[in-house]
Amino acid sequence: MSIHDERDIEANLQIGPTDKGMVRLFIFADGLEIPMDFEPEEAEEIAEELRAAAATARKAKPKR
Repeated sequence: MSIHDERDIEANLQIGPTDKGMVRLFIFADGLEIPMDFEPEEAEEIAEELRAAAATARKAKPKR
């Protein structure tokens, strides 16, 4: 499986701060729960990567 393989799985994502000063990404799907905690600086790096991926995806999106 790679990032380019499509899957027919529905998942939910919650993002928020923890009481320990971390940023948590909480993913749950089909009875599976995945909490992922990051230092604030790491979370900012992830946000930058998301923005860059979104910009690249916009350029690759086929025109209708």
